[in-house]
Amino acid sequence: MLTKCPECELQISDKAIVCPHCGFPLKGEQKRPYVKKRMRLPNGFGQISEIKGRNLRNPFRAMATVGVNEYGRPICKILKPQGYFATYNEAYNALLEYNKNPYDLDPDITLSQLYAQWSEEYFKTLNAESSRRTIAHAWAYCHKLYNIRVKDIRARHIKDVINTGSVPDGASERAASPNTKGRIKSLFNLMLDYAVENEMTDRNYARTFDLSGDIIAEREAVKRGHMPYSKDEMDCLWENVGKVEFVDVVLVQCYMGWRPQELGLLRKTDVDLEARTIKGGIKTDAGRNRVVPIHDKILPLIEAHMQGEGECLFPCNGQMTYDKFGHRFRSIVERLHLNPEHRAHDGRNHFITQCKKYNVDEYAIKYMVGHAISDITERVYTKREVDWLLEEVNKIEKPM
Repeated sequence: MLTKCPECELQISDKAIVCPHCGFPLKGEQKRPYVKKRMRLPNGFGQISEIKGRNLRNPFRAMATVGVNEYGRPICKILKPQGYFATYNEAYNALLEYNKNPYDLDPDITLSQLYAQWSEEYFKTLNAESSRRTIAHAWAYCHKLYNIRVKDIRARHIKDVINTGSVPDGASERAASPNTKGRIKSLFNLMLDYAVENEMTDRNYARTFDLSGDIIAEREAVKRGHMPYSKDEMDCLWENVGKVEFVDVVLVQCYMGWRPQELGLLRKTDVDLEARTIKGGIKTDAGRNRVVPIHDKILPLIEAHMQGEGECLFPCNGQMTYDKFGHRFRSIVERLHLNPEHRAHDGRNHFITQCKKYNVDEYAIKYMVGHAISDITERVYTKREVDWLLEEVNKIEKPM
């Protein structure tokens, strides 16, 4: 803004100290506004930089000097375990503490240590306990790499675990199924993404390759349509109850429609022998904690398992997982010479097929297998009794 000099009356800036025309002093000696300067970091102390343009809670990044390169320039690495701070002073104090007692910012963390750190954070994002068990199950096949340093992990190590990984199964070893191989690959994708993000390694080698065509073909074969058991196959299963281990569990699936992983989660406390029901189920809202009636034919099998040890209804060297079920199921198929195309879910398919064959009520089928019911009257306003479900399921194999 312009004003007039009181001496010569010519226009001058209102911020001028003296008139540029006549030299008349306009103001006393002015001091420039004080700007607080940040303390300059000593050589070799480290670096503090402010990340701008992003709405960050902790925009100040502290990096410690860990050496010099061949040109004499400092090599800096982000401070750990915390490298980002809300204020410059917080970052400065953290660097000050580090320089009092320097420590290794790039420790030789092993894969098992990485898994422990990553899973602790990742599991908090998962709602289903079954998802955590699936990850832990895939991790068990990676034991050959537990003690290898994360920075040394390469694609060949991950491929070897996928192709040859196994877990103890009694006196033998059980190889990973095609689905488990896919889960191992996904596990390394996520785990090493976390390692790169936290600067434990500079590259995620799990993302440099895809599953082989053979594994993909195996997985697709597993996904193909399910088939019910023939009458001869069912007769064969019944004849081998008590002779071949696990046959009774397959029969329970055939008369109740449980998914393989649901069978493994059943507890003895879920069984009500007086009401002749079992409560359980996962996966969908309609499938969780559903009440399934016990068919007359399998009641003795359930009662026998209730007398066994442990809290699981169907224990299998601890809790039965999908892969444990699948391994034992394939053994039964081979030993009893059943159709080799059978899959672990076929007992559920057999149950639904038999229900339709014997005219079991459509809504009863959906209640028992945990399928969603779209009819609002049936879903919301109709309350079905357990006795009705029991009556419906016992239509199976009765003369029509």
